[in-house]
Amino acid sequence: MNNVDAPVWDAPGPDVPRPGELQTLLDQGTLAVVDDGDLRTGRNRFERAYRIAESVGDERAMAVAALGFGGLWVHEHRTVAGSVLLESQLRRALELLDPQSSLALRLRIRLAGEGDYRSSDNTAVLALLKQARSRQNPMARAEALSLVHHCLIGPEHGALRRELAAELVAESFRTSRRSDLLMGLLWQTVDMFLDGDPHAERCLAELRGLLAEQDHLAVGFVVSAMEVMLAVRAGRLDEAEALARACTERGVAAGDVNATVWHAAQLVTIRWYQGRVVELVPLLSEVVNSPTLSAVDNHALAALAVAAVTAGDRRKAVSALATLCGRDLGDLPMSSSWMVTMHGVAEAAYLLDDTATAARVYELLSPYGHLPMVGSLAVACFGSAHHALGVAALTMGDVDRAVTHLRDAVRQNLALAHWPAVTASRDRLAEALVRAGRQAEADAVRQELAVAAEEAAPAPPETDEHDSAGLQGEDEQRQPAAFCTRLGRNWRIDFGARSVLVEHSVGMLHLVVLMANPRQEIRAVDLVAGLTALNGAAEHTALSGQPVLDRVATQEYRNRLARLRTELDELKAADDHERAAVAQVEHDWLMSQLAGATGLGGRARRFPEGEERSRVAVSKAVRRALDRIAAADPVIGEHLRHAVHTGVRCSYWPA
Repeated sequence: MNNVDAPVWDAPGPDVPRPGELQTLLDQGTLAVVDDGDLRTGRNRFERAYRIAESVGDERAMAVAALGFGGLWVHEHRTVAGSVLLESQLRRALELLDPQSSLALRLRIRLAGEGDYRSSDNTAVLALLKQARSRQNPMARAEALSLVHHCLIGPEHGALRRELAAELVAESFRTSRRSDLLMGLLWQTVDMFLDGDPHAERCLAELRGLLAEQDHLAVGFVVSAMEVMLAVRAGRLDEAEALARACTERGVAAGDVNATVWHAAQLVTIRWYQGRVVELVPLLSEVVNSPTLSAVDNHALAALAVAAVTAGDRRKAVSALATLCGRDLGDLPMSSSWMVTMHGVAEAAYLLDDTATAARVYELLSPYGHLPMVGSLAVACFGSAHHALGVAALTMGDVDRAVTHLRDAVRQNLALAHWPAVTASRDRLAEALVRAGRQAEADAVRQELAVAAEEAAPAPPETDEHDSAGLQGEDEQRQPAAFCTRLGRNWRIDFGARSVLVEHSVGMLHLVVLMANPRQEIRAVDLVAGLTALNGAAEHTALSGQPVLDRVATQEYRNRLARLRTELDELKAADDHERAAVAQVEHDWLMSQLAGATGLGGRARRFPEGEERSRVAVSKAVRRALDRIAAADPVIGEHLRHAVHTGVRCSYWPA
């Protein structure tokens, strides 16, 4: 990871300036940042220029160098050393200037911007913008407009931001600086994506056109990040991942501190919609402690909570969520990552059955239900905020409200053309309808999901007449493979155009591993040991200490039993004998599982050594999962009964 805050000297030896070197460095720094968007080169040149200017007592050059060292964006210097160095340069230069000069005003604006961005208090920078507007200095106004816009990137300032962006475009024709025009158009594009404006891509196209004429590394990096976001919306997730790698390379080339942070955010979005967010626990554990993560960016901690609980690490998830919530979730700064952070908090609360946190998310996010959950400068998008509101309502047990929000989420996601988000919202809508006892409506939503999945499936490759004749018999025998996606406490199994939602269980976890590794034999011992063994960490670990049910599974079973008892009381009071019978079967099954998994004093039973006991345990768990799948969808159940093989070695053969 590049340390963009580290000072870089052009040459070793005594700091003795060459004749004309100071002006050359200032010119080179300005060219790099303003014309080329090369932030790294600009920082290097301006840092060297500042030291020379300070040594010769050139106050004006010190001010220009300090402003240039600040860069194009607010908060480019993330480390403690880097931010202190920038602030000290700005304050020292300001002390030496006439307070009424335009350079002094520009220094004050930059200082206020850096401070206000970190504190989420925009009072000072807005007051200085008012001063800049009263001056006859277009450069000071343009810089103020861009920095203030960056400070106001949270969801509550949408209307004001759009005014500032339009004003910056107009000001660019007075400064005659191409970078001011690019920044004005970029901020307009960002604002339109943040607002869910249907014409956002028109503005993006104009920006692309300007960059095609002459590239600008810093602005081009943001545009490439938007391309990743749009590929995710279109459902082209593999392409989005390739674009994300290219985007990171552009960010590194530009010297942008967000290069690796944005890549992590892009991977979170892609893996979320692939149902593979569990893979990101190690990465997110590093990112949350990265010195290059903005002081007001909390999305990684929310994502870690979701990934950890999905992976079964409830303790890590609870800790991450508690850290995020602090004294009150409302204390989190409403930065550019606030909306996607709330999405992560809502999902984590849902997975952890944390009704108090879900209620707080609902309260905080409600004023912004009309907005999409877009992160940073349109780097990532998780669809309509109504989705997170629906998930929070579902966690709170308010199923009717959840249905309303999730219907709105489907509608808004369709308008955004965010197809993975449409699917996710329909899945949750079907779950909410089932909980509300509206099975027919839930079936209709699932039918929409099946049709959408069939429409999104890639077309078969074209073959000539000779090939088609030879392959006809083979095609008639070939079956599609089933695959699983984690959706909260459930798994969605897709098989061709069919789809079914099944609650999490030990047997389902075994099936998920087998379906993720088709035509590969996996030892039953490894399936019992779980994800740790599959990752290689327990390759040679004896099985004698492996619990029949781990603590997380045991707690989930007990939590579900508590909910079932309440549900049974309500169903019996309502004389709903059919649903009560179904709930009773599940209740009895969970009781038998807990009884078999615990010994004297409620202590967890453990598997004795030997592959035979593992074979029996896996076979029973998988058989129970297959029975539940077949009850929900006989076609998918029949396919899996024939394709899944259990024994000492287990496998899934779809054809």
